[in-house]
Amino acid sequence: MFPVVKVTASGLDPTAMYNVMLEFCQVDSHRWKYVNGEWVAGGKAEAPPPNPIYYHPESPNFGQHWMKEPISFAKVKLTNKTNGNGQIMLNSLHKYEPRVHLVHLVSDQRDQQKVYSFPFPETQFIAVTAYQNEEVTSLKIKYNPFAKAFLDAKERPDSVYARENSTYGWLNFHPSYATAQSPLPTAERFQHTTLRTNRVTPYSTQR
Repeated sequence: MFPVVKVTASGLDPTAMYNVMLEFCQVDSHRWKYVNGEWVAGGKAEAPPPNPIYYHPESPNFGQHWMKEPISFAKVKLTNKTNGNGQIMLNSLHKYEPRVHLVHLVSDQRDQQKVYSFPFPETQFIAVTAYQNEEVTSLKIKYNPFAKAFLDAKERPDSVYARENSTYGWLNFHPSYATAQSPLPTAERFQHTTLRTNRVTPYSTQR
């Protein structure tokens, strides 16, 4: 996914364990279309795909780990296919809002876990399989590291690196700023694997 979502965490218990997740919420009841240079509602929305939630690969981990550096979701991959092989499925031409969920693993009892949700409405987007706006296409070619083949071959690699890394978004979350502190629906929280909720030691952070 590009641009990449990055968040910084503060106010966590350094010795407590947390899961960090990224969810893509379908935010309205419309299907959208691009007409005469703007997006307009173009019909009734399809039902949201099940469980569009991404577990950060370093979950679970200590609060100290999450606070030491920005949390990057650079490995998120999106698809409009049902057999995405681990990719997050979204409905094409529907509007989505990324939301970060912070799960405080306070005990082995799932119903006692604390969930903090952080919506970022400024990051809403319409999922497409091809860019509709020529200006957006140009920006992608200019800044997206996955579109390097389209860049001028004469451009210096170090300037490409500096420019690409300057485009990543930075967001901040703190438990006191959360919009919800109630658990997510059980089907959404635990369908992926129970391993991520039952570990008492963090996952490896090797890259």
